[in-house]
Amino acid sequence: METLTQTETPEARAERLNAELRGASAQDILRAAVREFGRRITYVSSFGAESGAMLGLIAEVDPGVPVVFIDTGMHFQQTLQYRDTLRDVLQLSDIRTVHPDRDEQKRIDPKGILNKTNPDACCEVRKVRPLGPALEGFNAWITGRKRFHGGGRAKLPVVEYSEGRFKVNPLASWTHEDVEAYFESRHLPQHPLVADGYPSIGCWPCTVRPEDPNDIRSGRWAGREKTECGLHLERKDRPRVF
Repeated sequence: METLTQTETPEARAERLNAELRGASAQDILRAAVREFGRRITYVSSFGAESGAMLGLIAEVDPGVPVVFIDTGMHFQQTLQYRDTLRDVLQLSDIRTVHPDRDEQKRIDPKGILNKTNPDACCEVRKVRPLGPALEGFNAWITGRKRFHGGGRAKLPVVEYSEGRFKVNPLASWTHEDVEAYFESRHLPQHPLVADGYPSIGCWPCTVRPEDPNDIRSGRWAGREKTECGLHLERKDRPRVF
């Protein structure tokens, strides 16, 4: 059952949780989030290169936590296989796969090549817009973002309040080495493309091997200024694409 304090504003609630969870382990952050929000919290997962870490933690704490996967229609086939593999290995009982609105997709991207001319618009119709309906009924969502990813994530708090929902980032302080160590300790399967040199994996048209070996996300939207799909940008900060 969700913990509520009648006189507490959402911003104060986020501040309180950040104070309570300062220095806490990822497991303890996740347990606290489940206690705080009950079944009104979900994990939005890309089932990418690092996703197994968060999913492994969820399996430890509560394998019934709902997991939302946005199938953009442009994922690598290996990503869809990895989703199914982790579901079975970790015995996750509530994975919800959602899709873009077909009519909108056909109207805006009839040839399926919008990623080449306007990648922001492609992400908007295939990822950002489907997330809204998927989050209905949830007051909070878990992300796998980490500060070492850099950019706007460098100062990532453990708990945020944005556009009417809380976001919980249990892995905010983890390093790449922490992720690797967790995979090894839990004997978790890796995404099949990791061994092929892809440390960060999104949709296949916009994912290549990293240009900068010290920046694992440099293979995402390579050659463009774009660094985020838009799921974690507030509306005011997202490019106007339509």
